[in-house]
Amino acid sequence: MTASAEHIKAMVRSHASGDDAQFYAIALQVAARSARQGHQKAATELKELIDDARNKGRATSSVTSIAKPRGEIADLVTATFPETHLSDLVAPESVLSAIAQVISEQRQRHHLESNGFDPIHRLLLEGPPGTGKTMTASVLATELSLPLLTIRLDAVLSKFLGETSSKLRVLFDGVAQQRAVYLFDEFDALGGHRAGNDVGEARRILNSFLVFLEQSSPESILVAATNHIELLDRALFRRFDIAISYELPNADETVRVLKKRLGSLGRGIKWPAIKSNQFGLSHAELVKAAEAAAKRSLLSKEALVTTEGLMAALNQRRESSGA
Repeated sequence: MTASAEHIKAMVRSHASGDDAQFYAIALQVAARSARQGHQKAATELKELIDDARNKGRATSSVTSIAKPRGEIADLVTATFPETHLSDLVAPESVLSAIAQVISEQRQRHHLESNGFDPIHRLLLEGPPGTGKTMTASVLATELSLPLLTIRLDAVLSKFLGETSSKLRVLFDGVAQQRAVYLFDEFDALGGHRAGNDVGEARRILNSFLVFLEQSSPESILVAATNHIELLDRALFRRFDIAISYELPNADETVRVLKKRLGSLGRGIKWPAIKSNQFGLSHAELVKAAEAAAKRSLLSKEALVTTEGLMAALNQRRESSGA
């Protein structure tokens, strides 16, 4: 029995988005294709599996599926299936090595678990905005062929005041049921120091999260990202398997980010001139500056981005960002 690459990609995307109807529809197409190719037994078995899965799906409990958020949980979670590889990330070797280690352990998690070890699955990422924390979560999802589920913690805290702990329970139930990369963005909104929030709801929220985090399944990867690590309660740190720090790119990394985004449009740029300037921009801001320079060149009917044009875009970005 064979399935085309397009069928497989479509099935993965529908599974990642939680679209069961689309998933089963594509699976039936695969079964029909197999039947036409003479693989009658395999086609029949596949159809039986689909029917069985559909029946089980109808019989499941009413617990909300995080893979396809609905109702109140839809206000908390965004499900995506990114296509960002480790080679796309520009970062110091220490950061790339740490991410590669997480990927390696997750790919061999069954081997580790059979010998009494859990793979790295709880990551704390800290550093200035736009330096690659969210992109790292996308890399993990891509390299491990998993959906990326982003939890909007500000919504958890503001919209569900008084119910936050119960909503966290639903989220962590999803962690146990659905293998995925779970990104808790702006984590400091939840993990602020208890000395400043040492009353009622705020403390219960943090204590609940600590318990859920400690008990989280190693089948999924939990990524907490913060721009303000100094605001985090120290009790949180020991709950994570690894902490990775991100910084603004140095001169070499600045050039690599710009080259990646400009591609062939940057062939005529004098990179030593760019490298000699300290722009103080994050990875995300460098990308936006490169895009601005490229669009200006294209609209001006120029074949390549000039050194002067890129320099102007970088300086403009620096001024607008206050760097």
